[in-house]
Amino acid sequence: MSARRVAVTGLGVISPLGNDEVSFFDGLQAGRSGVCRLDTPFSERLSTRIGAPVALDGSACFSPPKLRMLDRVSQFALVAAQQAVGGAGSGVFDGGHERTGVFLGTGMGGGQTVDDGYRALYADGAARLPPFSVLMAMNHAAAAWIGIEYGLCGPNLTYSTACSSSAVAIGEAWRRIRDGETDVMLAGGSEAPLNLGTLKAWEALRTLATEDADDPAASCKPFALDRSGMVLGEGAAVLVLEEWEHAQRRGARIRGELIGYGLCTDSTHMTHPTVQGQARAMALALESAAIDASAVGYINAHGTGTAANDVTETRGIREVFAAHADRVPVSSTKSMHGHLLGAAGALELVATLLALERGTLPPTINLRNADPACDLDYISQGARKVSGVDVAMSNAFAFGGTNAVLVCRSAASAEA
Repeated sequence: MSARRVAVTGLGVISPLGNDEVSFFDGLQAGRSGVCRLDTPFSERLSTRIGAPVALDGSACFSPPKLRMLDRVSQFALVAAQQAVGGAGSGVFDGGHERTGVFLGTGMGGGQTVDDGYRALYADGAARLPPFSVLMAMNHAAAAWIGIEYGLCGPNLTYSTACSSSAVAIGEAWRRIRDGETDVMLAGGSEAPLNLGTLKAWEALRTLATEDADDPAASCKPFALDRSGMVLGEGAAVLVLEEWEHAQRRGARIRGELIGYGLCTDSTHMTHPTVQGQARAMALALESAAIDASAVGYINAHGTGTAANDVTETRGIREVFAAHADRVPVSSTKSMHGHLLGAAGALELVATLLALERGTLPPTINLRNADPACDLDYISQGARKVSGVDVAMSNAFAFGGTNAVLVCRSAASAEA
């Protein structure tokens, strides 16, 4: 069987900039920051009090009995999946629930449930925990709930490769459709790390940004000389991936085409990225897409705002793109929505697809002091209207060294 084309027909978003694709991209286009000083009962115990939270009330989305079984990470995933399936339109599962699956990424899983359980046991001296604690906390809960919600009997897998988790989930789902194993996949990621235990653990790692003294919302500064680290965010993104002819037969609105996926591992250090690893992932993605680097008109960078990643990624892009590196626009949307860890790759692929669809490239905000070692076109002066940009790349790199890169094409050019 020849390789099959893979369309994107549904997008679902829960993000610090809004809980639907329109609000999310409007926020990106406006250069609005979802980063803020956290207002929680435990904020005074934090050394780093900034984050990028989501405004979602689970009680407005789920019945009380169901809500008692859902960690915040699963709530995000289910609402995002509902949006994506609704956007894909009627008949998306007509090919059979047995040939439809769910691949989801998460780094921390049900962190709020774990945090609550530890507090109950060790601080409050509780003799027992809520009966659904295991089912709420397990990393696979969100994907399993999506499968149950829609009765999907194809492969259901959860990928946990730290910050590249959801990019891996999407790339592996793409492969299943491309190779004829499935016809439709719900793929993406979800993360809810803004609880005391997780935030304190990240504080200890000393990779979090220092709060900007003048404006907490400006604390995430990818590629800037005065960058100080990453800002944790929460949320989810789910995409409906569909075999091209399956989508066309039912008259679906195609939002874009996924055409390439590169996956490799540094295997050198748990937290230090390498130019060679990031460059290889980008090169593999281009090879699988069967395109030259010069065809790429936009790169959504991993761009965490840490000292190590931003220089490494810049050098990796230069290695792969050569002279074209000076011409291709690059931006880090993490400057606005923070770092969603295991959900970052999925949210940023949605941003990339919408950028191609709207002909508007989102900016890298807070880049006022340029780092000479980060010398690409980072779209630092606000969103950029473009024409003729049909192919884009989205990078996702991770602690542990798993590098995943996705390449997509606009719907207009894919159908031409």
